[in-house]
Amino acid sequence: MNWTPRRQALRAILQGAACVHPASVFDALSARTAEDVGFECGMFAGSIGSLAVIGAPDLIVLTLTEFAQQAMRVNRACSIPVIADADHGYGNALNVMRTVEEMEIAGIAALTIEDTLLPRAFGDAKTRPVSIEEGVGKMKAAVAARSDPSLVVLARTGAVSMTGLDDTLARVRAYSDTGVDGVFLAGLKTREEVRAARAATKLPIMLGALSPELEDKEFLAAHGVRLALQGHLPFMAAAEATRATMQALRDGVKPKDVKGLPDGAFMKKISREEVYRKATSAYLEPNPK
Repeated sequence: MNWTPRRQALRAILQGAACVHPASVFDALSARTAEDVGFECGMFAGSIGSLAVIGAPDLIVLTLTEFAQQAMRVNRACSIPVIADADHGYGNALNVMRTVEEMEIAGIAALTIEDTLLPRAFGDAKTRPVSIEEGVGKMKAAVAARSDPSLVVLARTGAVSMTGLDDTLARVRAYSDTGVDGVFLAGLKTREEVRAARAATKLPIMLGALSPELEDKEFLAAHGVRLALQGHLPFMAAAEATRATMQALRDGVKPKDVKGLPDGAFMKKISREEVYRKATSAYLEPNPK
């Protein structure tokens, strides 16, 4: 498949003047649903990938291969650009290069590489970032590894909650000179922090889940924020709906009385039943209609 048009569409968002909320997606149907309801792009997070693929928390126990395979399933099912949270690139700068290759093949429009020391080392009381120098090396490696120049690379740091704002801004300035296409800042809570980040870089900014103070798209757009996450509610809602349905059936509720199910028309649309019906008629029936 030709993934370049999706990457160009995401670049248009980054180069635009508005702040966009990506849809949190985790599998083929969630990605297709995001496109169906009108989201401009999707976000496939490492934490949600871990839950969806192996049912594990966000502890970096999901492998690159598992993450890339799920990313491919997500991308094959939709046509909107999808951003992948590629965590720390699954290792050092050389592993980052391999991660970029796999994400590019899987059809990802953009990927984020963070500067956190992952997985947590033995004896560490809390998560901490790698040195700025190592972070710079990772970002340069990511940029060098792409074969499609339209693939977007975003440098991610969550240092604000670990080492403070000053260190975060130093990282933003350093990473902005590595050739990345934007910066992803996790953990910013205040408008002053956003203003400081905007002063530290001219690149497009992506933010993690927003605090109440930052739930203002006009303010964010005016300060260079082009992408802002809204958490990963779709997966959580799907998990709760599954639990509630199974519990109802276990408790003796008749299938016809179970609440909260989608109607048949939606399922036919989201599974693209008509596309398959036409293909069946054209290629499997002796006298196609």
